[in-house]
Amino acid sequence: MIRSMTGYGLYEAQNEDAKLIVEIKSVNHRYCDISIRLPKNLNAFENDIRNQIKANVSRGKIDVYITYESNRESESLVAYNKAIAKSYMKLLDCLAEDFGLENPVDALALSRYPEVYTLEQTDVDEEKLQELVRISVAGAIENFIRSRETEGLVLKQDLLTKLDYLSAIADDIAERSPLVFEEYRNRLTAKVKELLGDAPIDDSVIAAELVVYADKICVDEELVRLKSHILHMKETLDSEESVGRKLDFIAQELNREANTALSKANDIIISNQGIALKTEIEKIREQIQNLE
Repeated sequence: MIRSMTGYGLYEAQNEDAKLIVEIKSVNHRYCDISIRLPKNLNAFENDIRNQIKANVSRGKIDVYITYESNRESESLVAYNKAIAKSYMKLLDCLAEDFGLENPVDALALSRYPEVYTLEQTDVDEEKLQELVRISVAGAIENFIRSRETEGLVLKQDLLTKLDYLSAIADDIAERSPLVFEEYRNRLTAKVKELLGDAPIDDSVIAAELVVYADKICVDEELVRLKSHILHMKETLDSEESVGRKLDFIAQELNREANTALSKANDIIISNQGIALKTEIEKIREQIQNLE
């Protein structure tokens, strides 16, 4: 299903040890650019998270935010380092003896010295934590993709409407082109009669001029290719794969045919229709930039 490159997904999961909140946001980008922000105790899983996202998303600037909340009473223990405390006291006693001072250090003062007290992390079940991370990220990705698909459907309908409008303009140009030729033939014949008066008209000369003119203004090939590209784009929009880059290429081809048709226009009505073609194609190209 066609997807937008803009999306949002949120998911929460927990076990007896912790709760994780995973939030995924994305905006347009040519490639798949993933930025992950997570607590230090989850750093070991960053590469797994990145691969999990890449397996489901092909394009976009993707920001991932993971919040960790412990469900345990404490994951840290205060440890007393007796050896370091003893070394501090020995040093203070030496200072006091060398300079004839009293050693006023009590237990509270000693506890403030570096490394006397340290915080130690209690053991955490890494496998259970990794599984919780996997479940949380998978849930967020699912919601994220769903939001992309919802917006993608809106973009698809908009593109189909624009493509139908392009096709209608092409039909108008195809209908107008023969009239332009007839108008030119009538003007040419009238001008020749005006110049020659009662003298006979050489039909072969007029025919040769009309052949040159018809070839100069003929846009049949351009319109056929334009219609073919329109059909190709509609078929691509029904694809289950990532289509953004392919659609962008087709849009370039549409623009090429519109430019050629406009360059051949020798009629104000067809010129206006050619400009309308290019304007609508530019809107299509801008919209395609939003698709994955």
